[in-house]
Amino acid sequence: MGNRSFYEFFAGGGMARVGLGPGWTCLMANDIDPKKIACYAANFGGGGVVSGDIYDLSATDIPGRADLAWASFPCQDLSLAGNRAGLAGERSGAFWGFWKVINALNTEARAPRLIVLENVIGTLTSHDGADFRELGQAVVSLGYDFGAVVIDAIHFLPQSRPRLFIVCVRRGEPVDPAVLAEGPLAPWHTLAVRRAAHGLPRHLRSAWRWWRLPGPPARAVQLADLLEPDHAVASWHEPGETARLLAMMSPANLDKVAAARRSGVRVAGTVYKRTRASDGEGRVQRAEVRFDGVAGCLRTPGGGSSRQTVIVVEGKRTRSRLLTVREAARLMGVPDPYKISANYNDGYHIFGDGLAVPAVAFLRAHVLDGIIDPVDANRRSYSVAAE
Repeated sequence: MGNRSFYEFFAGGGMARVGLGPGWTCLMANDIDPKKIACYAANFGGGGVVSGDIYDLSATDIPGRADLAWASFPCQDLSLAGNRAGLAGERSGAFWGFWKVINALNTEARAPRLIVLENVIGTLTSHDGADFRELGQAVVSLGYDFGAVVIDAIHFLPQSRPRLFIVCVRRGEPVDPAVLAEGPLAPWHTLAVRRAAHGLPRHLRSAWRWWRLPGPPARAVQLADLLEPDHAVASWHEPGETARLLAMMSPANLDKVAAARRSGVRVAGTVYKRTRASDGEGRVQRAEVRFDGVAGCLRTPGGGSSRQTVIVVEGKRTRSRLLTVREAARLMGVPDPYKISANYNDGYHIFGDGLAVPAVAFLRAHVLDGIIDPVDANRRSYSVAAE
């Protein structure tokens, strides 16, 4: 098995790099956010790191020819919770800056054999599927076949985080037959994926591939397993703040807290603040709690509902605090040796805006490795190793 190489566009904190593992060498990493680049360099060194706007990159900034280009381009305009401006939006439209670079590499016969585009599942339905078709058209016009899977981090981690992975391979590249399926497979090819595929025009459907992933593993870890010991966290809320949080809960959510109190054991959960419609009150902010051992999807720390709160119930005692940055890293599957920022918001932003490492590792082991090195297909592993 030869060493594989990749470019990491929209690199963030390098979670694609961690998921790809030591068998893959990063030739170049780029991000526009200087704080993310600083975190990336602190963990992986500054070699090959290019800071700046994707639109300012040219082929001369990209060394060699990599096997893979990974692009987790911004999701804000494609998210169901966003403004839905789609690929024409200021943030998600950065995809076209990335595609400009791929076009330039293609002109120099240096385009990668493999491209992975990662984003929110709203990419499939943005503008009634027009944005997904436009992505497909761009990919096919440059000589790639493509297919998409949805991988939810909940299969590996105690976090609900479904994400779309579009895997594109140069037409004519040898591919291990084991990574191809004859049709959609649950749970990876969701109804939204199937509808998006069937909605493609004929010339794009002919380039579509159903990537095969095995059934998801049994998740062994729960939220409580990833939390810091209570005594190690200094920033617990004052009782009054916890009381205000409880006062924001609906009767159904208060019933969950009451049940946790009656259990007689220590119960840990998470709380999100969300704006909900309320009879006679218009829209009000509510606190919603879950004690199912799973955290809600991490988000970037902008806005009142973005940060998750940890709530711990032990008998009559109820305490609350913000999720720590290290806990956020663990919820993304990032190993503890990873260096995190001393600033809470900066650190939380890295992980709220990042990739679930085991999802990347799973895709790499069962699809990407079988494309890059078909003969090594029976030696796949999706374990995560820190660099």
